Amino acid sequence: MQESVYQNRQIPSNLPDDAPNILIILIDDSGPALPNTFGGEVNTPSLTKLSKEGISYNRFHSTAMCSPTRASLLTGRNHTRVSTGQITEFANDWDGFSGVIPKSAATVAEVLRNYGYSTSAFGKWHNTPTPQTSETGPFEFWPTGYGFEYFYGFLAGEASQYEPNLVKNTTLVHPPKTPEEGYHLTEDLADNAIEWIRKHQAIHQDKPFLMYWATGAVHGPHHVHKEWADKYKGKFDDGWDNYRTRVFENQKKLGWTPENTILTERPEGLQAWNDIPENERPFQRRLMEVFAGFTEHTDFHAGRIIDELEHLGIKENTLIFYIWGDNGSSAEGQQGTISELLAQNQIPTQISDHLRVVDELGGLDVIGSPKTDNMYHAGWAWAGSTPFRGTKLLASFFGGIRQPMVVSWPKEIMPDDKVRSQFHHVNDIVPTIYEILNIEAPQVVNGFQQIPIDGVSMAYSFSDPDAKGRLLTQFFDIMGSRAIYHDGWMASTFGPRIPWVTVTPGIQEWTPDKDVWELFNLEEDFSQANDLSQEFPEKLEALKELFLIESAKNQNLPIGGGLYMFLHPDSLSFGETTEFQYHGHITRVPEAAAPRIGTIANKTTIEAEIPKNGNGVLFSIGGYAGGLTCYMRNGIIHYEYNQFLVSRTFMSGKTKVPEGKAKIEIDLNTKPNEMYPHLKSGELTLYVNGKEYLSGHIPILATVGFTANDCFDIGEDLGSPVSDAYFKNAPFKFNGKVNKLEVAYK
Repeated sequence: MQESVYQNRQIPSNLPDDAPNILIILIDDSGPALPNTFGGEVNTPSLTKLSKEGISYNRFHSTAMCSPTRASLLTGRNHTRVSTGQITEFANDWDGFSGVIPKSAATVAEVLRNYGYSTSAFGKWHNTPTPQTSETGPFEFWPTGYGFEYFYGFLAGEASQYEPNLVKNTTLVHPPKTPEEGYHLTEDLADNAIEWIRKHQAIHQDKPFLMYWATGAVHGPHHVHKEWADKYKGKFDDGWDNYRTRVFENQKKLGWTPENTILTERPEGLQAWNDIPENERPFQRRLMEVFAGFTEHTDFHAGRIIDELEHLGIKENTLIFYIWGDNGSSAEGQQGTISELLAQNQIPTQISDHLRVVDELGGLDVIGSPKTDNMYHAGWAWAGSTPFRGTKLLASFFGGIRQPMVVSWPKEIMPDDKVRSQFHHVNDIVPTIYEILNIEAPQVVNGFQQIPIDGVSMAYSFSDPDAKGRLLTQFFDIMGSRAIYHDGWMASTFGPRIPWVTVTPGIQEWTPDKDVWELFNLEEDFSQANDLSQEFPEKLEALKELFLIESAKNQNLPIGGGLYMFLHPDSLSFGETTEFQYHGHITRVPEAAAPRIGTIANKTTIEAEIPKNGNGVLFSIGGYAGGLTCYMRNGIIHYEYNQFLVSRTFMSGKTKVPEGKAKIEIDLNTKPNEMYPHLKSGELTLYVNGKEYLSGHIPILATVGFTANDCFDIGEDLGSPVSDAYFKNAPFKFNGKVNKLEVAYK
């Protein structure tokens, strides 16, 4: 050592001097005509403030659905090229729809981390295969496996804002407060993000950071505390048609839409406000008031993070992308609902069913509370899409794919109120970041050869609002609703599925070759109002051919491939296991990774030690807005099938189960539903120690599942409690012992 020369290690930086922090804010299921920033009637002061400090884009686009947009945003590639042509819950084995982002398409977090950034993600993830979302992993496709050093949020497509199943990195955690104590997920996500920024600046102030803050709001269920919803009392009393008219005029006055824009007509089959019976209107109004309050609440908490950057003195050199929606407003509430997964399960209901339950639960103020998973009428979603046709799930029309975006970077971008109208897409964010940082798209990341980036940098437009757009071609396709943009023109076809209809007539027989296409000159027609297909048939045919070329390049075959699991729910990928064994007290198994005890024929066997006058939950799955539970009350076993609030099937034994060891067997057999051929009914029999104990008929079984984010619990009912019988005593822990629970599919 005495003969050696010591020199401090110098780690070279591959980043430019003073590389910016990067914050990507992504709001969920939010249409362009909501924020008052751009002419809507929902108060969004944070978005407005940021727009005045930066620049805004009015022709920026998503994919029309959650997982696909997120995969495209984070990788810079088209959604099907990175195998995410469908949400993870409906993934299938065609290459473009498997629901697994390949390691050959590294996320921006992986690349920036390798270049020296700290990386974090908060909120909704929705890019992990559903069978892999339990706390046992594998974790390769969790946020931490895709380059985010820290993650706090949920892995599923949606969550209760009051009782979410949360993950911190790779560990399941409980919310820090209860709903009764005022807990709300969006606030929690902002608190956690602010805490992370403060710690980062205290410990790693020499490193820039990337933060991806993607709310579960304003996706259903629409949950917000009453005081936020009450801000909008009476503001939407005249309905969605009038809302569209007012907002359309506001948009033109603000210059957000061109003066020659045409307000598109209401889609066929979508109710007019005048079609709503008078006795149903208070319900429909309150649904929108709650949604508006939910939206303002979300923007408020996004603003808290931006304000913290200013408080810490780092906002000047932080590049912020505030993207208003991963797709357009969602019509999945259909006719208005108190339990929004009725739509995913394709279970028809009547508004009278919902009104009855609302009255039973205490009146309209229950909407937005932990006791409902409410979602507004599709008419409000259409209003939120003004001036466009379409909603979420329609990749063919701008109501489903056009998202306002604000970009702020005080150090480099001068505030400019002139709207940027270059045509761009979420896959353009990553190449924009790379250009700013002088990073060439890597050929190899973490040992994996990379596929090309599809996006085009938008940095050229930061300083020049009138610059010619550089994105020449972009294809869109979600479940057969498809479009192709090329050099100012767009060809579109609606596709087989109508988002605001529970079961689309003829969808099982649909073939893409029979679809009717429309043609639009977007340079003259901002809202896709003027179909030119008859005037320019050759142009249309050329674009249709280009769509097929792009589909072949991007693994978007077969056309409509994303529909497969939706049409064949019995084939849903919940793993290959058909027999399950759980020993002891096991909780918080995500429904997607749990046995399908409420949707398909199965036998559940429980070995338990029953105390005298046993009390508590033996097992449960789902939550208050939909689920099933088997529990004991004063020694008697009860079984409840909660069919999304609109009906509940109760079965109870007549005698107490004696103290001691007991073998409880539950047989669920299924048969076609007599009223709805696409649904099934159930016949259930429960045995105790070999003797029939209770039995009953379940009119309608869930087809897909009860929840996206709640869980299967043994020995108690955590999260949202399934039953009113123990709602106030939840989690109603069993005072005996469940030694083993087995499930076998039939």
